[in-house]
This record gives sequence, structure tokens and C-alpha cells, in this order.
Amino acid sequence: MTHERAQRLQLLPPYLFKEIDRLRDQVRQRGVDIIDLGVGDPDQPTPAHVIEALCRSAQDPATHKYPAYSGLSRFREVAADWYGRRFGVKLDAAKEVITLIGSKEGLAHFPLAFIDPGDVVLCPSPAYPVYHSSTLMAGGRPVPMPLLKQNGFLPDLEAIPKEALSRAKVIIINYPNNPTAAVADLAFYRTVVDFAHRHKLIVVSDAAYTEMAYDGFKPPSFLEVPGAKEVGIEFHSLSKTYNMTGWRLGFAVGNAELVAGLGQVKSQIDSGAFDAVQLAGIAALTFDQKCVADMTALYRERRDVLVQGLKGLGLAVDAPKATFYVWCPCPTGLTSAEFTTRLLNECGIVSTPGNGFGAAGEGYVRFALTVDKGRLAEAVGRLAQLGL
Repeated sequence: MTHERAQRLQLLPPYLFKEIDRLRDQVRQRGVDIIDLGVGDPDQPTPAHVIEALCRSAQDPATHKYPAYSGLSRFREVAADWYGRRFGVKLDAAKEVITLIGSKEGLAHFPLAFIDPGDVVLCPSPAYPVYHSSTLMAGGRPVPMPLLKQNGFLPDLEAIPKEALSRAKVIIINYPNNPTAAVADLAFYRTVVDFAHRHKLIVVSDAAYTEMAYDGFKPPSFLEVPGAKEVGIEFHSLSKTYNMTGWRLGFAVGNAELVAGLGQVKSQIDSGAFDAVQLAGIAALTFDQKCVADMTALYRERRDVLVQGLKGLGLAVDAPKATFYVWCPCPTGLTSAEFTTRLLNECGIVSTPGNGFGAAGEGYVRFALTVDKGRLAEAVGRLAQLGL
């Protein structure tokens, strides 16, 4: 018996990173030593004090019951306090903060709260694939905003087609950016806030990488701009900052109506994040942040090894100011898919093709700094043998 899947699923391409894993495993089965620079999954362990907090909390039977749908009040208070310390943004923890089972979950569910069939969502391209797929799942129409090098990988808001803008309800921004590693300043965020007010748009800001920055740069929050909270919501994650990708914990903050709408959807779909994980998250956000500084220093060293090596091979790559990604132009004459395929089949290096993040990513590949310096140097050596 054949079971036809829902039309909404037929609209979706295969999830990019699942497909990369499949191709990687095929090559590994041939006995190839793989250097995996594909998915952005930290290779270092979660800080010990966070693990210890989880172990203590998990022993308490009180954490074994259903959690509150919006999250532990204490976790939301700590998240609000953290935003105040880090960005100077004042938040009402009861109304303007919600716990997420990782920011991906929140980003995926948000369109269900505010997008009706036919509504336009202005999505960056290239971008984290969830923006596009969650729009389609909600019946919306994703319209790409190309992120181009000549614009610093910021969207040109004035270039958005008028027809799309007239039907647009949401605009998504993501800085520091995945996959380009570009950063935004407050001047850009002021432009976005003004644009959103003029066109009656909801701003969704994905800020998962604000704590992974180098050389003295401190990424700002979109919510630092006056008027931002009137139009926007910002998503944050503990995954990359504290090496907690598998723990699934994040939070969204901002406009109370937007937070409440997301919470209404979540109450129908999930039962909240495990309380013990939220208590561990409190430890992550409140304890000494030296662990974050140490990880940043480690990624900076890795960045320098890879970027200098790629430049030595003649690739016109820029050193990122933030994230743990390097956005690398393809050698002349190769598409993203062709370069990625050669890297995998001839070098045993897993990378992510830029066009997998959207059409505007064509001509690039993304490398994740998730292996040690020695392996990155080895990857550069293997690349050199391609004679590009």
C-alpha cells in the first residue's frame, strides 16, 4: 500500500545537512579518512559546570513532571537579565521571553502563528534552510533577499520587488550570519526597524551567533534599536555558545504579542523543554563566562589556520569577524556543487555547497571550524593537491 505524503512535504527539498551526511557516509564506507567541515556542530564538550547542574537537577523528582509551556519562570528571568547585561535591552520576563527547545524549533514554529496562506516572508538568501521550509509549511510564500558580497552580505531592502513587499508580513534577518559569517551594525538594524515600521512588517532576528566573535568585535542585538521591540522578536540559542547543540535549549525575546503568538503554537505542539535542561541553562548563563572566551579563542586560532591556508592557495577568502564558519569563494570555473563534490571525493573533506543555502549562495562553499588546528592544516594540504 502506498501512502502519499501531504502536499506541503512535496514542496520541500531534501534537508541540506541530512543529504550531506548521506554523501559523507558513502565516501567513508570506501575507507576514506574524512575531515568533516560540514555541519556546524561544536566538537568540544559542554562546560563541566553545566553538566554538573544537569546531573543535580535530573536527580530532583520535581523536574520529572511536565514543564511549563513557556518555560521555567527562573530561566526566563535569567535570560532577561542576560539580555540586560549583554545588550542593555530591558525585558519583561513574564511577557517578553519564552523558552525554546532550541532556536530551530522556535524559528520553525513562528510562521504558524503569523503567516496565512499566500502571505510573503522575506527570507535572506543564502540562509539557514529552516526560514524557507517553515514558511512553506505554514502556507506562506518565501521571497529571497539576495545577500551579496558587494553589499557586505546585507540585504538591499530597496531592491525588494514592490509586488512582494505589498504582500509581505515578515522579514527575517540573521547576524552574525550563517552561512556567510557577515556581521551587522546598529546602523543596519536602524534601517531595518524603520523599514518594518513603514511597511508594517514583523522582524524575525536570528541571533544564535552573537557570542562567537573575534578581534574585539561585539555583535549588537537588533533589539538595541529604539522601536525594535514594537515590530520584532529575536531568537537566541545556547547551542553554539556553550557547546549544547544536543541539549536543545534556546529562547526568544521581544514584542509581547509575538512571543505570545509563538507560545500559543508551541502549547498545541510540544510540552516545553525539560526543566533539568533549563536549570542547566541557568548555570550556563549565570556562571563565569570564561568558558565562552576560551572557546572564542580556540575558534579564532582555527580561523586563522584555515583562512591563511586558503589564501595561500589563491582563494579570495575573508577572515570572519564572527561565527565559526568560513565562506569561501569557489575556484574559477567550478560551481558550488562541483567544488564540494571534488573536495569530498578527491580530498575526503566535507563542506557545504553555498547554493544549498539558496540561489544567491552559488559560487561559494561553507567550511565549519569544528575540527582541531592540525586537521585544518591537513585539510589545506589535501586541497593543495587538487592543483586549483
